[in-house]
Formats: sequence, structure tokens, C-alpha cells
Amino acid sequence: MSSGIIQSYWPNFIDGKFRHGGAGKITVCDPSTGGVLAEHALADTDDVNRAVGAAHRAHRSGALADLHPMERGRMVRAMGEYLADHIDEVKRTITLEQGKPLFEAEAEVRMAVRLFEYFGSMTESLEGRSVPCDNTRFDFTVYKPFGVSAQFMPCHYPIYIPSRTLAVALAAGNSCVMKTSELAPISASWLARAAQEAGFPDGAVNIFCGRRADAGAALARHPDIDHLVFIGQAGAATAVLADTAKTIIPSIVEVGGTSPTIVHEDADLDAFVAEARMGTYLNAGQFCCGMYRIIVHESRYQELIDRSIALAESLTVGPGMESGDGEFKPYMGPMDSNTQLDRVLGIIEDAKRAGAQCVAGGTRLPGAGSFLQPTVLRDVEPHMRVAKEEVFGPVMAVMKFSDERDAIELANSAGHSGLMCSVFTRDLGRMLRAAHGVRAGHIVSNQSIIGGAEVPFGGFGRGGHGSLKGREALMGYVQRKNVLLNL
Repeated sequence: MSSGIIQSYWPNFIDGKFRHGGAGKITVCDPSTGGVLAEHALADTDDVNRAVGAAHRAHRSGALADLHPMERGRMVRAMGEYLADHIDEVKRTITLEQGKPLFEAEAEVRMAVRLFEYFGSMTESLEGRSVPCDNTRFDFTVYKPFGVSAQFMPCHYPIYIPSRTLAVALAAGNSCVMKTSELAPISASWLARAAQEAGFPDGAVNIFCGRRADAGAALARHPDIDHLVFIGQAGAATAVLADTAKTIIPSIVEVGGTSPTIVHEDADLDAFVAEARMGTYLNAGQFCCGMYRIIVHESRYQELIDRSIALAESLTVGPGMESGDGEFKPYMGPMDSNTQLDRVLGIIEDAKRAGAQCVAGGTRLPGAGSFLQPTVLRDVEPHMRVAKEEVFGPVMAVMKFSDERDAIELANSAGHSGLMCSVFTRDLGRMLRAAHGVRAGHIVSNQSIIGGAEVPFGGFGRGGHGSLKGREALMGYVQRKNVLLNL
């Protein structure tokens, strides 16, 4: 791979080998041009059965699960080292198939590397405990992997999010069967290569692209999967979980939501603008913790609107491959597909019909590619679709509040209140009251970041369940076994 050109065909990875798909091929498009980028093998139900069978055999053999944790951890870390060694090629793959600027793609790869480092170093921390008994018995607990972990991945972070599930699942000793998104399946091939180079046994890692209606359903319904990870839209999660209902397997689910941002009257608006550059417009707004829904005190409302317009108008929008390497800059790439672009445009039009004003952007850029102008909506009300649904696009919807209680009520007014809430204030008491009252899994002050691999992160309420990072994530991929001995 060189100069932004990638191979024309990408196979699936099943049972230690790269294989063609029983359902033929799927076309992968470049969202910057709308043109064909490459073809990817498309799995059918036989491929799914082959992948699950291989993962099942690998787990039952103990080739991974019975290794000393230190050895397993070394292999997990080696996957990250492989990605680091090939970062230039991997980031170009991400940019070409998903659209984000090169500097964002590089940051994505580096975050993925960190996940493999962190969870690879955590393998020896899975310690059980002894349970106090009388002197006639000895009781202790141990942790064991579930077995075959079935993983359903989205398209907006095609290396980072799959790495987040693979790293922890493999560190815990599970075998993995991963279904990628049909929109961005290519980047995950680098994870297959990394697993192969790291020495994982055949069947421990299986990665394929398949359609939800056949391959996806076959994976979710397969009787030999022991664990489920789903990251994506709520509607798709409902369908997948319905498929797994008969087998009653444990699951980790993250469906995002419309995360609120509360801006109090004492907020530093310079800090807000700096964070909104990432929180609203990172990855063209395709971000599960996006700062879409801004709830600002009425005394700072107009000032925030003015600053937000200036921010939106300061961004250059263009092909990700033309963004250049290096530091983060005011450059935004395309959305990952025309389908997603049309959906976001529909949300914007719905808001305007309901009385919101579009004061920046709001239209598709002319020409090829899935480009949307950075958008700011004012006069947004909680009943509007833009305030109730996850936008998943470069749109800032601004609402106003009059007192602190009102702000928290507005933050919680959406059905899926989100994974995260950002609170901009200099008052620690206000921050802590928001942390107590807002229904979100992650509360941050004066920033938009969600923290590193070591920080617990996951849904709250209808935003999902289970942790995706930190030690809590590791505990979501193991099951407790209790042993009682008569002395």
C-alpha cells in the first residue's frame, strides 16, 4: 500500500486463514469521492458457522484460555506493536474507507495501540479471592473466560472500536468472532494481520464482513456463542439482542445517545469552543459522545451562538487524504456515507420546520462525496427530533436554560440521554450536582474527552450496559466460578 492506493480486494479472516466469502463480494466506496475504493469478501451463513466452529474449537482446546496469563498478555501487546509498526498504512486505509482526516486516523490508531498495551498488561490482574469459612471448609473463587465472544462493530471508528473489544476479550482468554460494518470493513483486516503476526492460535480471532439480515443474524443466533458485544444504533441492537434471547448469553451493549452539554453562566467559553471543535466536529460528528445537544444558560446564550457560528465557519471541509499529517487542525472530512448524510439533513430540516433556526451550515457541499457543512441550530426545543435522537453528524443544537435544576431536567429529557455529559463551569459544586443528577455514564468537566484505556466507560440507562474500558471492561469478559472444599 502506498500513496493512498490500497489493494483492490480484501478477504475475510476465518480459522487462521484469509478466505473468500460465500456470498461473493461487497463494494466499498470512498466517502470523499463516492467512487469505488475496493471490494471485500462477503460472508454467508456457512462462513459464520465455520468461524464460530473454529472459535469454539480454539476455546475448548485451551490453546488460548489455558495459557499462562503473561503469555497471553504478550500476544495481546504484540497486536498493538504490529499496528504501531504499520501506522502509516493503517491510517491511510482508515481515511480512504471511512473519510476522517489523516491526522484523526493516526490518532485513532494510536488509541488502538494503547488499548492493546493496557489490556495486555492486565492479564495477570484477574485474581480470585478466598471466602471466609469455618475450619472444616475452604472456599475460593476464580475467573474464567466465557468462551466464544460474538462482536458486532460499527463503521465510524473501524480500528479503535474493534480493538477495544478484541484487546479485552483476548486478554481474558476468549476466542472472538467479529462481524464488521458493511460500510467500512477493510481496516479490520489489519487487526487480523496483527493477530496472525502475534501468534494467536487458529480460530482465536475471526473477522468477517457480512450483511445483518443473513450473516449477522446467523452469528447472533448461533448456539455456540457464549458472549455478545454490540456497539451501534439502538434499533440494530434491539434486533441482535432479540436474536440472542433464546440462548440467554451475557452481553455488553453500547448504543450511544444524544449526550448533553451544560454550559453555565460562569463557563469559560474559550474552553467550550476548543472542546466543541472536537466534541461536535471530530470525525464529521460521527462520535458516540458527540456534543450535539448544547444546554446553555440564558445569560450566555447569544455569546455562545456567536462563538459557535465562528467555529463552524472556521473549519475547512474536504477529502481526508488532503488534510495532511501532523497536529490536529481545523479540517473536517466527509461523513461515512450518503445514507448517513441524508439522515442528518432530514434531522436538520425537521428542526427548521419545528421552529429552530439554522445559523451556520446545514447544507450538503456541492460535488462528489458525502460532505456536510458544519452546522449550528439555535432556538432548539426538547420536543424536536434533533434534541431527542443521536444526530451522529456535524451539528450543534443549542437550547437555553434559566436555572440549574432546569438544566439537569433538559439534560435528562431525551430517551437515550447518552453516554456522556460535559459540564462547563468553574463551580465544583455545580459540577458534582450535575454528576449526581444527569443520567449519563460518564461526566466530564470543561472538556469533551472520554479519557484513556484505563477510564471506565459505558452506557447508562438506555444507553447500554457493561463497561468498554478500564478494569471494569475486563470483568465483563469473564465469569466467576466458586469452589468449595471440605477439609
